[in-house]
Amino acid sequence: MALTAALLGWMFDGFEMGLFPLVSSPGLGELLGARGESGQIGRWFGIITASFLIGAATGGVLFGWLGDKIGRIRALTISVLVYALCSGLCLFVSSPEELVVLRFLGALGMGGEWALGVALIMEMWPKASRMWLAALIGAFGNLGFFAVGLLSFALNRVGGQLPESLAALGLGTGTVEMLTRNSNWRLLMLLGTFPALLTLFIRLYVPESPRWAVERNLGKSANWSTPGLLVVLLGATLAGGIVFLWSSTDWPLALRLLLTLLGFAAITWCFLFPVRSFLRASGVRPDQARTLVLRMLLAAALAAVPLLGTWAGVMWVYNWVDVLTGRAIPDARPVVQMAVSLGASIGGVIGAVLGWHLGRRAGYAILCLAAAVSMLAFFRLNTGYGWELVCSAGVLGCAAGAFYGWLPLYLPELFPTDMRASGQGFGFNFGRIIAAIGTVQVGNLLAAFDNDYARACSLVAGVYIVGLGLALLVREHKFEG
Repeated sequence: MALTAALLGWMFDGFEMGLFPLVSSPGLGELLGARGESGQIGRWFGIITASFLIGAATGGVLFGWLGDKIGRIRALTISVLVYALCSGLCLFVSSPEELVVLRFLGALGMGGEWALGVALIMEMWPKASRMWLAALIGAFGNLGFFAVGLLSFALNRVGGQLPESLAALGLGTGTVEMLTRNSNWRLLMLLGTFPALLTLFIRLYVPESPRWAVERNLGKSANWSTPGLLVVLLGATLAGGIVFLWSSTDWPLALRLLLTLLGFAAITWCFLFPVRSFLRASGVRPDQARTLVLRMLLAAALAAVPLLGTWAGVMWVYNWVDVLTGRAIPDARPVVQMAVSLGASIGGVIGAVLGWHLGRRAGYAILCLAAAVSMLAFFRLNTGYGWELVCSAGVLGCAAGAFYGWLPLYLPELFPTDMRASGQGFGFNFGRIIAAIGTVQVGNLLAAFDNDYARACSLVAGVYIVGLGLALLVREHKFEG
């Protein structure tokens, strides 16, 4: 039951993450109106994606804290409900600014679900199963991307029959027209509420982690203090300020770089504050506390590489497809998304298997090389939409998505039970702060390169070279459950 709930949660996470990249062009085109023809779609795509990533990073810390304090199951239920309801509320937006707010709030729950689900099943299943558990985690998240692409493709096939079908459900003419215009983007966002049904299943059938229950009975969960969450929210505000700095100001480059570095140091301090407070309250020796904090920073750096590659590179593929086709092929975006996500699902299995059999360090290094080569090849060799682009998109998805099978294998090994959800929540999701800043930079690169997606996104492949250096810091750790 725990595994089923976690896998469905990750699949719906993928569905939620895949929604906006798929509907961004028609959705922002409608919300911006005439402004949508002046290059503003790319700018707002970057801003909204950045707000989503900041929300996910914040949610990873907030819900990780909640999971260690009140239990994996109760926190998991709340997190799924938050992102499902916020997705549905996107039905009513009338401006890009409203999308920014709702995507941020929805991402709070989505960011928390990953860490909570990983902590839950890794604590309940035996060590011998961990390779395949990590593989399933990587695969199911990307199956959600595939599902939203398939759903969009199916709605395109229905075509003119869709308004009649919705009208038969008793919906008014105005509502039907709102749901079906501009590639059905509002209808797709509304369908993002389906994960809310999962919360009922979780509450009724999924047992709590027995290892967390032991820690609670020992009184360790009481050491998580609530005031620290206000500091985390301050960090999220600072992250939003950095995104604003790069997307809405024309201050000198040197000043923006200085403010970004200072802001990033402050954000790191804010997001680590709850854990440091917990370690002090738990009486952990200073040297042990320092080791755990350094492990959290290492986890964040290791996760930041694939997150930046995904959100500043792979997620821009769909907008590039629109440029190549002139939006004349409605199926192009969903077909490419299905190819990317299917490849990423396979990659999730490959990443877990490599990390298990070759070792964590060697596995991470190989994934970095494969992702760098595949991203460069995709953006530099494709010149038009066709089967070559679709197939190479699948290869890119496989290479970029393989990390999401490796990360759930390695990150649980870094932290003890009483702070596993918080440690993983910070480690996996804090990398999204870096990805958020990087995503905005892609918009700036597009402006500098005259909207040349191939040149702008090819530069993103350099982040995987940085990952090769980080691989030297990876150590094998004994997983204690």
